[in-house]
Amino acid sequence: MTPLDQPDVALIGSGIMSATLAVMLKGLAPRLRIQVFESNDHLAEESSHGWSNAGTGHAGLCELSYTPGRNADGSISIARAIGIFEQFEHSKQFWSHVVTAGIVPRAADFIHAVPHIGFVHGAENVRFLQDRHTAMEQHHFFRGIELATDPTTIAGWAPLLMAGRDHGPVAATKAESGTEVDFGALARLLLGWFEQQEGCSIARAHRVTRVRRTNNGWKLESRASASGEGRVTEARHVFVGAGGGTLPLLQSTGLPEMRGLGGFPIGGQWLVCHNPAIIARHSAKVYGMVPPASPSLGAPHLDFRRLAGKETLLFGPFASWTTKFLQKSGRATDLPYSIRPDNLPTLLNTGRRNLDLVRYLVRQGLQSNESRMEALREFYPTARAEDWQLVEAGIRVQALKRADRGAIYFGTEVICDSSGTLAALLGASPGASVSVSVVLDVINRCFSHLLADPASRGRLTAMIPTWHLDLKATDQAALFRRISTETAAILQLKPN
Repeated sequence: MTPLDQPDVALIGSGIMSATLAVMLKGLAPRLRIQVFESNDHLAEESSHGWSNAGTGHAGLCELSYTPGRNADGSISIARAIGIFEQFEHSKQFWSHVVTAGIVPRAADFIHAVPHIGFVHGAENVRFLQDRHTAMEQHHFFRGIELATDPTTIAGWAPLLMAGRDHGPVAATKAESGTEVDFGALARLLLGWFEQQEGCSIARAHRVTRVRRTNNGWKLESRASASGEGRVTEARHVFVGAGGGTLPLLQSTGLPEMRGLGGFPIGGQWLVCHNPAIIARHSAKVYGMVPPASPSLGAPHLDFRRLAGKETLLFGPFASWTTKFLQKSGRATDLPYSIRPDNLPTLLNTGRRNLDLVRYLVRQGLQSNESRMEALREFYPTARAEDWQLVEAGIRVQALKRADRGAIYFGTEVICDSSGTLAALLGASPGASVSVSVVLDVINRCFSHLLADPASRGRLTAMIPTWHLDLKATDQAALFRRISTETAAILQLKPN
């Protein structure tokens, strides 16, 4: 479809972030003219695609990386897990809204209930998980999470974990309220509705190559993949949700605040089970301890998935070497072309300060398939190589900023220009799971004028009832239980 002339808002990328922002903005201000650009022929084919991510509804229930280590007094800090849980509640509230409003026909087309399990072995790790459970069960978000140290009980939860395992201390926690989400399917469903609305357009196979400021907003240069025809689009507001393609576009803006910004791509791979008998024995998402010095990509998990209507089982992810910024539409020259005099010191300083991480990535890139199988056997001791095959997953580009002085912060971050008319998304996990909270941040920072209208605020409350409340506060426990029960019913999930 030919792009709109002078839309109010231009969204670059068709993943879950852009799809959520498109629908939410149109709901807040129905007269907005919004243009989406997608470089691929099909929508949500990169980081949001089902094979490119774990599909975990990240809520801090089982991800041990969200409660890392111990404080100086020996206690476990659960602050990050609480924050991510609240953000995921915003996502579930919005998703229940799009179902009840008919924007998405059925919840079962993108979300399912799947138990979330945290699993460890070894005496020290068992004590950590026990203390983590003690800390978490004191908060109303996490009441009802079960703890087990009995191998028979754990085998009942996830038989593959205990099959053939040697005797030794083990522990697991289980949250029945966990979820599995196909973010690519959800993005396509949201954009399917969006494209039918007046003043909304999606330009498929149109790659935005440059973004520059003008007196009235932004000028986007794009090129059609099939014909090679170039086009210039002017928009007042721009959101860059292009995954790994975000960095080159930010560099093209020439904005002073983007100087020194660099990125390093990390490819991902899964071991995928193709034996139906094994898949039938595992129906949970199981997360373990994060290996020392590994990025968040390296946190191992054994995941039950439903992709394209088919049940499957994934293990990983494993890091791999790449110089592309995007899995399907990236180029081998992406990384070399992104290196410039202003960000070269950032890249060198980051490498020098994170030698353990560099060594980890080298080991990951050189490992054999037997090494990957040994990692799998930490979860599934009797796993056989003939039942698994290696497949490529998505690519994440770790953003490196000069202001961080070589430190690396894994997570999801929104950056805005000084005018508040351009926003971009950087980072990864929890990523798609907290897409609604990310979009709320973008709206607050770049579209605050919409929220000045009482009618728009009312529409936002209808979409996300607790967007303006501190749901994690003790005095909001009753409201949390009520809202959580309502959303669980609409989405056909198990309540918290």
